[in-house]
Formats: sequence, C-alpha cells, structure tokens
Amino acid sequence: MKIYLAPMEGVLDHSLRDILTRISGIDVCVTEFIRVTDQLLPESVFQRLAPELSRGSRTPTGTPVLVQLLGNDPVAMGENAVRAVEMGAPGIDLNFGCPAKTVNKSRGGAILLKDPEEVHDITLGVSRALSSRVPLSAKMRLGFQDKSLAIENAQALEAAGAVRLTVHARTKVEGYKPPAHWEWIARIRESVSIPVIANGDIWTVDDYHRCRAVSGCNDVMIGRGLIANPFLANAIQTGQGQLDALSTWDRTLELIRLYHEMVAARLEAKHVNGRTKQWLRMMQRHYPQAEKLFHSVRAERDPERFAELLREWSVTGD
Repeated sequence: MKIYLAPMEGVLDHSLRDILTRISGIDVCVTEFIRVTDQLLPESVFQRLAPELSRGSRTPTGTPVLVQLLGNDPVAMGENAVRAVEMGAPGIDLNFGCPAKTVNKSRGGAILLKDPEEVHDITLGVSRALSSRVPLSAKMRLGFQDKSLAIENAQALEAAGAVRLTVHARTKVEGYKPPAHWEWIARIRESVSIPVIANGDIWTVDDYHRCRAVSGCNDVMIGRGLIANPFLANAIQTGQGQLDALSTWDRTLELIRLYHEMVAARLEAKHVNGRTKQWLRMMQRHYPQAEKLFHSVRAERDPERFAELLREWSVTGD
C-alpha cells in the first residue's frame, strides 16, 4: 500500500512538498504540472517547478518525486518527458484531470477526456519517446461533462503505454463537490490490467478505509486532505487512527513557520503572505486553531511582521 501526494497547481509546490514529507507517511510525490505547448522547454522551467531534480528527484527527506506534464502535442510532450528523465526524473505522469478553465480553454487537462483517441495519441507519443526508460503514469478524472467515456479513456491510456493510472472520482463539471464517486474507480479498475490509484475526498482515516473498500484499490492519492491535516498519511500508515487537532497543533505551527520562511526566501515580498494564508485557510477544515490564526494575520502584508506574529503564537501557546 502506498500513499501519493497529489499535484495541485499553485498550492503543492516544492516548498510544501518538502514540509509535508518531513512527516512520515507519504511514499511518492507528484509535481505541479509543467505546461507543454509545441516546444522543448529549457531546463530552467523544470528546475523552477521541480528543483528536486537536482538532488536525485527526491525531497530533502528522501521521498521520490515524479514529474507531471500537461499538454496536447504528442511530439512535444515526448521530447519534454525525455528532458525531464535526462535531468533525473524517476517517472513521468501525464495530466488529464486539471479542471481549470484557462487550461481547458487551450485543450489541456480534463477537456481532453472528451476524445479518448486524442488521449491515446498523446500518451503514445510520450511512451514511444521514453521507450520504457522510466515508468509512465497518468492522472484522469471520470470525464468532462459526464462519465460516459470514463472506461474508454482508461483503456486508451493503458493501450498507449501507461503502466499506472490515478483516477480522481469526479468529472470536470463536478469539480470538487462531494461526493467522490469511488464506485466508478472500481469499474475502471476492473476494466484495465494496470494498477489504479484512487483519488478524491480522502479527509480522514475513515475516508481512506471506505475509499479502499469501495474502489478496491490498494494505493491512494491525497491532496487537500493532507494540506488540511499534514499528519493524515502518518495516521493511515501507522494504523493509530485519526490524530486529533489538539495533539498535533504545536508541531503543525512549527511547520507553518518554517514554510513561511522558505517561501519568503524565494518569492517577492508581495506574494509571500498569500501563500501562507492559503495554507491556513485550507487547514481550517481540520484545525480550529488555524481559523483563529488566519483571522489574526489576514490583514498583515509585511512578511517579516507576519513571521513575528507566527512566532508570538508559538510563545503564547494559542
């Protein structure tokens, strides 16, 4: 059984991958998507979004990091996949799930699920370029507007050379609205021979067990659930049950402070606090303390003063 950390564009960047993998439980990470048009991207683009490539494609604590590509040009996708592998990527993942309107408008992500033949051709272009040098995987949703092509798309990915498939159990139109349709993951798993990873609405240890029971999958991918509760994967792997917010808050606050420092070191000042506030907002689902902290810092614009406020919280024990 493995737990994958999901790729979330604009959220799960390399700094947060570093932070979250400092807590045991996550087995594999996948980068934010690297957007491919019709050209071979310079190495600097890969280094910016996947700096782990320069250290064996692992986080500082040693968790493997796969590189995800998004695009619709089979040749360019293949060329960029080869470049990523040459830079050290241990595997390539293809994005057929992004629901963002800006991405779909330029025929990237989930909109490609309208045409299983195109999904097949893109994947085949990458598979042929890689020539089995590293594993090729893909992530898909159940469809764009409906689920009518879910199985056909999954079979197209397998036929084109994908050796592993992650399924987010909603369509593009359904977005992130509950429920996640894990029973559809089971139908897809039964229609292909490659391993299938279940994704969607895993917020708690109980959710994890229900997802595995319904989907029949051994492995899961978690995104928002791990952002809301960084200790979720650890709780799942150790079998200790759901760790309560009170028992993990002090350690979580340390991670928030560290993340803020890391972001401040690499981004312009005007963007720093927004990233930390974004994480705090998402944590409110699990941590009531995060809501209180968020409201105390939400108006602060200066990164240094923001850091001071975080330190003050730690000292006062709030």
